[in-house]
Amino acid sequence: MKKIGIFFGSRTPEHDVSIITAQMIISGLRDLGHEAIPIYIGKNGRWYIGKQLDSVMFFREKNKEEKLSQMKSYHLDMEASTDKMVFFRDGIMPGKIEIDLAFPALHGTNGEDGTVQGVFELVNVPYVGCGVASSAVAMDKILTKIFFQGLGVPAVDFVPLDKQRWDESPDKAVALIENKLTWPMIVKPARLGSSIGIAKVRTKKELELAIEVALHYDDKVLVEKCVENLMDVTCAVIGNNEPRASLLQESLFRDELFSYQDKYLNDGGAQTGRAEKDIIIPARLDEKTTKGIQEMSVKIFKALDCSGIARFDFLYDKDDGSFYANEINTLPGTLYSHLWEKSGLSLKELLAELIRLAEERHEVKRKLILNFDSDILNYAESAKLKLKAR
Repeated sequence: MKKIGIFFGSRTPEHDVSIITAQMIISGLRDLGHEAIPIYIGKNGRWYIGKQLDSVMFFREKNKEEKLSQMKSYHLDMEASTDKMVFFRDGIMPGKIEIDLAFPALHGTNGEDGTVQGVFELVNVPYVGCGVASSAVAMDKILTKIFFQGLGVPAVDFVPLDKQRWDESPDKAVALIENKLTWPMIVKPARLGSSIGIAKVRTKKELELAIEVALHYDDKVLVEKCVENLMDVTCAVIGNNEPRASLLQESLFRDELFSYQDKYLNDGGAQTGRAEKDIIIPARLDEKTTKGIQEMSVKIFKALDCSGIARFDFLYDKDDGSFYANEINTLPGTLYSHLWEKSGLSLKELLAELIRLAEERHEVKRKLILNFDSDILNYAESAKLKLKAR
């Protein structure tokens, strides 16, 4: 039995989605016989640990903030945390909690973007999922598009835009976008998921408004070509050095794009696997296209040095049969367990495999030599003395 810390919440617009993912993981890990320790990061940045945090019902309560304020927040003891994570709680009744393995269930900024993975690396604790670099690149939709270009993976045309350029001259920014792209277009915050802040625009006025909205969530915006007769296709991948792809999922949507409403609210949400009438597994694609998307997903997974699990979203053009790599999710909501279930991997098997992969990767890193002895400081001191002599 392992002590596994499940990290969720955090300062992100995807805070509530993270809570749902975490509760599923906590329940599944306990079914496997592990000690699952909920580690909740509040919207205020404080860290809370307690058994009452392992239920969605706690977070539905109207007085949850009052209850949280009465809980003593924990802090990570960096000195004690070596090959494990040690949390302390101060006060009249101090507490101490240790975990052997970290399981992030964080989505979006301050969690899925490599920040918390960096903490795990510093204390040298094994953790589930992708590492710092792959998480950071995948979180940034602009960097992801640039990565696709370098890898030779097809992606729709796009224009990156930052807040400074927009503030300096919205007219010039719009002119640049109109020169490179045709209507309609899709506008997205660069580092946000779950379709938050995304809009489909057909006119200059709609474009300007959508950019203003997106810049409330991020200081970088991605404007890209719209595939109008679209099928939204998803492929999940699991593994380390020998990753394997899942079946493909086709997600139906009611609006003009795959919205937050479609993903999480309508009939329980397509992303959570509950809106069964909006999910088609396997996707209605021919064998050649299906294989092409699966192989491309594995190619991206390996090239970006992903590990553990990731999800790849594609845009399939029903008019000409072409498909484009769209986004990478290094911590997919609910781990996309419903898709893995259809692909022959139960939740228990999925969680057990992710833990095994985390330990496998950690063991490889453990064997690396991270220190190097040199005389450079002695040379530096000598150089300093010579400079003074002059």
